[in-house]
Amino acid sequence: MPTPGDAAALFDPLRPRLVRIAYRMLGSVADAEDMVQDAFLRWQAADRGTVVSPEAYLRRVVTRLCLDQLKSARAQRETYVGPWLPEPLVLPQSEQDDLDDVTLPLMMALERLSPLERAAFLLHDVFGVAFEEIAETIGRSPAACRQLASRARENVRAARPRFAVPKERGFEIAAAFLAASRSGDLKALSALLADDVEIYSDAGGKRPAALIPVLGIERALKLFARIAELSRIQPPQTLAYGMIDGLPGFITREGDGLLQTTALRIEDGRIRGIYVVRNPDKLRHLN
Repeated sequence: MPTPGDAAALFDPLRPRLVRIAYRMLGSVADAEDMVQDAFLRWQAADRGTVVSPEAYLRRVVTRLCLDQLKSARAQRETYVGPWLPEPLVLPQSEQDDLDDVTLPLMMALERLSPLERAAFLLHDVFGVAFEEIAETIGRSPAACRQLASRARENVRAARPRFAVPKERGFEIAAAFLAASRSGDLKALSALLADDVEIYSDAGGKRPAALIPVLGIERALKLFARIAELSRIQPPQTLAYGMIDGLPGFITREGDGLLQTTALRIEDGRIRGIYVVRNPDKLRHLN
């Protein structure tokens, strides 16, 4: 008879991949870990001797749990204060997220999809799952799953990375941006930012932040001039540089003593997207 130890021995090697699937589905590190732990409890209680492929079985369980979670999450996001960004998934400079090409802008684009479109796209296009398995997972025919993935692919096409900036160059630009934005060197900032730069700040109404995206270089420079004034009064502490959802960025401890992550979308050597997470609830896992 299978023992709890047997369940863990089969489950533990699969846990990192299951967490990645759940995180890509939900955009929350904490929720992803909860879904995977729930899947483990179900795995312990299952008749494991009848399971042909533990990985496929657990992938189905995690996906279904995430689909249920998305129903309540979507309702919560309709009343969210300010722009919504996913909880930052941070990798240190020494590591490279070569497991998939899902970057932060694509995570934001996935929010526009229905839960089933999101599941079909992620499972097939990102994690390489066959449509036959996806059909069994979400309760649709393989043909319907192909249509779901195709519709999703079209909707997020513009958000997929085209030319990934070399990691070392990305961190050089991130360091230059941090120095210029906090010192108020607007000339240096002008050289770093694209004319159509976009700034998204997610504080969830719990810390000061722009309630709508800041669009264009003129508005961006005015914003960073104000931030530089505050930084002189309450200097931030730079804690680490790292890849944040596939984008170069950094973690700081701000003057209020709380953490903040900043990720940069860099195209053609200029910063075109700046994504700042200030909501303390989304940064707990970084502590």
